[in-house]
Amino acid sequence: MNQDLSILSLLIHASIPVQLVVLLLVVVSVASWAAIFRKYFSLKRTRALNDEFEREFWSGTSLNELFASAAQNAKLAGPMERIFASGMREYQKLRERNIIDAGTLLDGARRAMRASFQRELDAVEQNLSFLATVGSVSPYVGLFGTVWGIMHAFTGLAALAQVTLSTVAPGIAEALVATAIGLFAAIPAVVAYNRFAREIDKIAIALETYIEEFSNILQRNLSANVAAATNR
Repeated sequence: MNQDLSILSLLIHASIPVQLVVLLLVVVSVASWAAIFRKYFSLKRTRALNDEFEREFWSGTSLNELFASAAQNAKLAGPMERIFASGMREYQKLRERNIIDAGTLLDGARRAMRASFQRELDAVEQNLSFLATVGSVSPYVGLFGTVWGIMHAFTGLAALAQVTLSTVAPGIAEALVATAIGLFAAIPAVVAYNRFAREIDKIAIALETYIEEFSNILQRNLSANVAAATNR
């Protein structure tokens, strides 16, 4: 007799542990795809906000005007703008305390930007560990379902007097479905993780470069102020 070896039929007739494994993998796969889409649009928005602020920063707008704008739009600002705001805020606080040493002012602003940079990087990397976990664990979960299914299939065959391919095939096939679904969950997660990791590295490099450039601007301004005060 012809046997229905479709995936749905195999899963319906599979043992309870295999069905639970497959259900878990399906849930994980859906959650993984949701995380992939969220991270894709999040990184896209982050890049757009950073590019927009960087264009405005180098357009000739004064630092005080940029800081005022960043303070008003703190919730909608991108990572680069928030890093700039942290550095300027610390710089102005030190100036209000009548600290005139250029090294102290510059070190304070740089430390504030570094702390903000780490917070922004942690936020950008959110959910990335979940994709890494799905990519590394899902194949083994599927393999567990396969091993269990094969054990269950051979246990049932032990009671048969004559074993043929038609009696072995359904049990083996339903067991292998778990591995296939495990790979289906793992492969997109691994590909997305690698791509997002590269994108985050680019964002981190851009932010670190900006910190150094902004620090140089502050240093030039401080040097100019010291020179102007000396000439008086």
